[in-house]
Amino acid sequence: MKHEKNLDHLPRKRRHKGAPGRGTLEKDKPPVLGMIQRGGQVIINMLSNVKKAIIEPFIKKHLAPQSQVYTDEYNIYDDLESWCFKHKTVCHEKGEYARDDDKDGIYEIHVNTMEGFWSLLRSWLRPHRGISQEALPLYLVFLSFA
Repeated sequence: MKHEKNLDHLPRKRRHKGAPGRGTLEKDKPPVLGMIQRGGQVIINMLSNVKKAIIEPFIKKHLAPQSQVYTDEYNIYDDLESWCFKHKTVCHEKGEYARDDDKDGIYEIHVNTMEGFWSLLRSWLRPHRGISQEALPLYLVFLSFA
């Protein structure tokens, strides 16, 4: 027996849309800042909010001056060069995900390493169906060693 489509029935939504804007502790959606050394260690930390005054000490604590930093074009990273870091970006909005500035055939400017980590983090946390703000830092520390 063939089922006919009920045109009055709207399709099921696959995911819940969150509130627009960046997360904060007050909104019960704490932001997480992550940095990863290519081929090396990941550093992740839950933040109270996403402001330059919050991320600057964290970045300066974990990176050596003059380190090369690759980011997307989110404006929170605009001051990296004034904080004594080398900074290059990719523009996801323009469909750019990797770039080869020196034309050697290696697309070294990208944030795919960190994006891959975020994908692993989300899939690892998904079965828990929500984690309290108090427990999230423990999960982040655990996963940074995995």
